[in-house]
Amino acid sequence: MTHNRRFIKNVVSGLIASFVLLISNKVSAQDGKALFSANCASCHSVTKKLTGPALAGVETRGPWGDRKKIHDWVHNPAGFMKTDAYTEGLHKEYGIVMTAFPTLNEKEIDAILDYVKAEEAAATAAPAAGAPGAAQAEETGDSSLLFGIITLILAIVAFTLLQVNANLRKMADDKEGVPAHEPVPFWRNKAYIAFITIILFLIGGYFTTKGAIGLGRTKDYQPEQPIFFAHKIHAGVNQINCLYCHGPAHDGKQATIPSINICMNCHQAINEYTGKEKIYNGEGEEVNGTAEIQKLYKYAGFEPGKPWDPSKAKPIEWVRIHNLPDHVYFNHSQHVTAGQVQCQTCHGEINKMDEVHQFADLSMGWCINCHRTTEVKFKDNGFYSLYEKYHDQLKNGKLDSTKGITVEKIGGTECQKCHY
Repeated sequence: MTHNRRFIKNVVSGLIASFVLLISNKVSAQDGKALFSANCASCHSVTKKLTGPALAGVETRGPWGDRKKIHDWVHNPAGFMKTDAYTEGLHKEYGIVMTAFPTLNEKEIDAILDYVKAEEAAATAAPAAGAPGAAQAEETGDSSLLFGIITLILAIVAFTLLQVNANLRKMADDKEGVPAHEPVPFWRNKAYIAFITIILFLIGGYFTTKGAIGLGRTKDYQPEQPIFFAHKIHAGVNQINCLYCHGPAHDGKQATIPSINICMNCHQAINEYTGKEKIYNGEGEEVNGTAEIQKLYKYAGFEPGKPWDPSKAKPIEWVRIHNLPDHVYFNHSQHVTAGQVQCQTCHGEINKMDEVHQFADLSMGWCINCHRTTEVKFKDNGFYSLYEKYHDQLKNGKLDSTKGITVEKIGGTECQKCHY
């Protein structure tokens, strides 16, 4: 009997130790992902250029012979750049110096680098989905489901071992002639019922909370539009400035969806697609550009070769992709004109998208993190003339313009800035 109890104890201890080890390894990886999302994601992607360079292979580029130099760079980019030509080249290429992160310790930076390597390996191993230009594969999700399954299996094993232990104890007592009570059936055991109730309550609470947090967030949302409009062709290949179609973003709150008149400025003359660049929808199917232009003509009431009468046009029922809650104030001109923020910062590399999708989750945390790391463009910016102190310091050389002042330092994270 003692031998059996020791065996059961050892089995349970081994399972618990394995589970703890598995969780600790995953937590380390998730820490790197969380740190990357909180500190790096507003300017960097693992595989794509954003405001800053892609981080894939960062440890093999430039001066990064060992991680100690990366630690020094992250803690003080401006100081490191003065002694290194490679990082000075990055400054010239991207026009900004990375924000310093002196609060990140070396272990946290290493966790971010480990996460980048893991994501790079996953991106390299993943097979190409669909035809060239097809939508990229979805990012690897977290392992919540895996942990849930493992927890359930371990719970079943634990309950089974408890039942085995109870039966062995009864057999030993019967053999020794010790009177014993019949074991309470599993479904009538109050301790088991209470334990299962608590577990179900915790699981339900977790998924309810997770669902509530994600309510209204539509990252990667990619609806089908009435006319297939390829930003890759217009903003990418043909280099049409975003503000040509979304002019109000420069002067007003809304970027607005362009009217059909904007489209017809070009397409009265361009009635077929002859570009070499192929267009693909979200399923990887090739799109006939000329057929999509004909759809535009149907909405415009236009016949090629005849004068166009705009009064015959009817609005195109575009499906809105990016949307914020009513209690959030966001002004495009404040960011585009005053802040000099590039469209790609919030919308991703839209000039490379066949079919537009929502790039960021546009959550409050995502916006605040951007305000904490983005430098204010004071120099030669009349909008910020009220900050005379900073302008005077820039002129007198007392303030290093490469270090700058973040949006947070001028009140960019105060609640009333976005909620009033």
